[in-house]
Amino acid sequence: MEIGLVGLGKMGGNMRTRLRNAGHTVVGYDRNPDLADVASLAEMVEALPAPKVVWVMVPAGDPTRSTIAELKELLSEGDLVVDGGNSKYTDDAINAASLAEKGIGFVDCGVSGGVWGLENGYALMYGGSVDDIAKVQPAFDALKPEEGGAVHAGPTPGAGHFAKMVHNGIEYAMMQAYAEGWELLEKVDIVENVPAIFESWRYGTVIRSWLLDLLTEAIEDDEHLEKLRGYADDSGEGRWTVQAAIDNAVPMHVIAASLFARFTSRQDDSPAMKAIAAMRNQFGGHAVHTDPPPGGEANPA
Repeated sequence: MEIGLVGLGKMGGNMRTRLRNAGHTVVGYDRNPDLADVASLAEMVEALPAPKVVWVMVPAGDPTRSTIAELKELLSEGDLVVDGGNSKYTDDAINAASLAEKGIGFVDCGVSGGVWGLENGYALMYGGSVDDIAKVQPAFDALKPEEGGAVHAGPTPGAGHFAKMVHNGIEYAMMQAYAEGWELLEKVDIVENVPAIFESWRYGTVIRSWLLDLLTEAIEDDEHLEKLRGYADDSGEGRWTVQAAIDNAVPMHVIAASLFARFTSRQDDSPAMKAIAAMRNQFGGHAVHTDPPPGGEANPA
């Protein structure tokens, strides 16, 4: 098939290569002219045969919304837009309705696989009508792993991104569990050779996973992770997952805790922990630790 691809960063660029390796023609556009095949969205659309299929891989929020709005003016009835970024699922209904005003189809697709997707394939979770999905199915088949990895999450716009959102929420919790286990093993004196312990878990245990593989590789390279700062960003999908749980009255203790742990990582000195220390001191006389004086050590008050 012939397909337009907007956004040729780490994910989009590798997706272009994988599609081309499968024999498809990809016309790619990126704001960085060094990455782009054409100079503008208009030129990209002009180069595609009808019905035109354009896959958008740009950051979620305003960049995606503005790109789809521009494509609406360039495309025609029967064409299709695929949003493969990490858009919030609630945006999909709005984008689908806007494009439908001109008879343009819309498919939302959650994509997972990161920088490894070029070699291993991408897990795809997509939402939209059967007819619209058929227009882009050859691209799905080329991008997904050899076995499995692709699912039609539902016909309602947003189904694919909702599935990907929950996937990322689970990812938060799994990463947090591995991280806490690593910290405890590092802390105690009774255990030695923590990297070897993680390596052993990769075979035959019930907690083996690709995330475990990646953490094992990281601590084999930097055993105590001394090259890194304990600061973790969040892409937004963990927040959206917890909000969806609240909206649907679904208890989500572990994923919520893993999200809040990321917020804690950004504090040099947690204000909440200061309040807890103050309360412990008030009700139980427990010692508190003050800021260390210049050139000195902290003194318990």
